[in-house]
Amino acid sequence: MSAHVPPGWPAAVHPPGTEGFERTASAWLLDLSPPEYRAHEVLVRHPLLLAVLAGHHVAAQVQGQRRAVATLRTDLGGAVGPGVLDRALDALDAEQARLMAAVRGVALVEESLRGVRHRPRL
Repeated sequence: MSAHVPPGWPAAVHPPGTEGFERTASAWLLDLSPPEYRAHEVLVRHPLLLAVLAGHHVAAQVQGQRRAVATLRTDLGGAVGPGVLDRALDALDAEQARLMAAVRGVALVEESLRGVRHRPRL
């Protein structure tokens, strides 16, 4: 089986069709999920189920980040210095980029777990 992965594939996950794909996919998905998921055998043993739930969790984090960026100045205006707010917004921008990469990675891993095979573009 080909070891091709599309752009945005998570570095920690082995390519589909290779040894360790499901194991590394599950580990990566668990890292993105609430820690309590590790206590539920059904989630740990079924990577596709975990991918769907991790996708919902990461999407909710994206929404939370967007709301935080939209309201931070109002929520904290005057309570902290302007430099603090600017640095916090920079940190939130970086976190938003990380989350968007996670959203893409989860979608790609979920597709692969469903049997979709990504082919290299010529």
